[in-house]
Amino acid sequence: VAIKQIDLKVQRSKRVLKEILVVRDKKNPNIVTYLDSYLVNEDLWLLLEYMDGGSLAQVVRKIRMTVGQIAAVCQE
Repeated sequence: VAIKQIDLKVQRSKRVLKEILVVRDKKNPNIVTYLDSYLVNEDLWLLLEYMDGGSLAQVVRKIRMTVGQIAAVCQE
């Protein structure tokens, strides 16, 4: 599993709730599986399926993608 820690003092609670609802309700092989969430002090911990390659944001920062590659990612 992977744990995503969200500082509720920084993040808007409406945005966080929307993210939880999206990952909880969508069952798709292209979307990380939501397992559970916990409130720890002032942080929200989301337990998610572990993705070996890292987040898409991390990949985009490290690798320059062609237009075709970006289109394929967006399509998926």
